Order: sequence, then C-alpha cells, then structure tokens
Amino acid sequence: MSDRNIRHVIWDWNGTLLDDAQACVDALNLMLSRRNMPTLTREEYRDVFDFPIRDYYLKVGFDFTRDDWNALTEEYHAIYAELSRDSQLRPHARRILDGLIGRGCGLSVLSACEDAMLKRMMDERGILGCFAHIYGRSDFQAHSKVALGRTLLADTGIVPASALLVGDTTHDFEVAQAMGVRCLLMTGGHQAEARLRRCNCPVAHTLHEVVAWMTNDY
Repeated sequence: MSDRNIRHVIWDWNGTLLDDAQACVDALNLMLSRRNMPTLTREEYRDVFDFPIRDYYLKVGFDFTRDDWNALTEEYHAIYAELSRDSQLRPHARRILDGLIGRGCGLSVLSACEDAMLKRMMDERGILGCFAHIYGRSDFQAHSKVALGRTLLADTGIVPASALLVGDTTHDFEVAQAMGVRCLLMTGGHQAEARLRRCNCPVAHTLHEVVAWMTNDY
C-alpha cells in the first residue's frame, strides 16, 4: 500500500490511539494524595512514566513494604476505569483506520492493558471491528509487552519485514526491536518527546503524520 511496503500496522492502545494520558495522571495523583505524597504535573509524569510499571511506581515514591503491589494495581485500575470514560480517541482515528483498511493494510492492537478492559474500551469507542488481532495482557500488572508481541507474530503469521509498530513510549521501541518490526513513536502520549527521540526512530505528532511516513511523504 505504500513506498515503505507496510502491510500491517500494530498499534499500541493507551496514549497512542486512545488519548488517556490525563486520565492516567489524575488516577496516579489521586492515589498519591490518599497517601499524602507529592503529586505530579502532566510534564513530570511524562518524564518518569516507564515500563515495567512496578519500577515507575517506585520512582514516584510508592513503598512496597507499606503498600502491596497487587493491591496498588487494583486500586489504580478501579480509579482509571472511571476517569478514562471521558478519554477520546486521537483526532481522526476512525477515519485514519478506515483509510488504512481501504488500502489493504491489516491492523492489530498490542497493549499492556488487561485484555477484557482493552476490548471493552475499544468497543465503547466504536473501533473494535477495525482490527484483525487484539492482544492485551491477562492481568493488570502492565509488565513488558515483548513476549506478547512475539506471540502475536507467531499466532498470526504477520511478516515482520512488512509490519510497523506505532506506540508512544520507549518500551514500544524495545518491543518493536524484539519483534523485528519497524517502529514509529507518537508524541502527546505517556512520555516526553525528548525521551522518544533518543530511540532514533521516526516520531510523529499526529495520526496523519503516521500515514504520511508510511507513504514516504513525511
């Protein structure tokens, strides 16, 4: 479908297709406030957010000798489930996805989000049917997506040389490298642009720029 021979796009969900960074900041800050701990601005959040999530929780001050890790993840996702109801897709997401499908490009989602929550959120926003494959985690731990990405390739037969992973974090770049697929990172998600650019891969600000890069026009 393009000069870059991209036949399949593997999308991250949170922060990439779904503009939910503010909901995540608000959920985190509510948890911090409950413990009388300093809260973060959106910019500070983008500077510290990382994978694995457990390490990022330690960075912002959580103490696992005081708070159980599993209980923290359950608390966070209960708050996030409510706050993210108002989170919208990135501008023109449905039009972009439909356009890619119309050009014969396959679409998948690879996410650290728990699978049932992921599919519910996609369905609520009317795009569940756009994707041939949807791979979320079986738990709320949000560990590395590397193994899940390799499973996606093994299950589906997607040819790595013709695939592109689009994400919003340096971990997405790490996953793409482990899968042997190309990577493009989007600003405006969960990490600061300066961190993304250190990966030395293409960076886009909008979904339109993603398509422009795919067609060798960016």
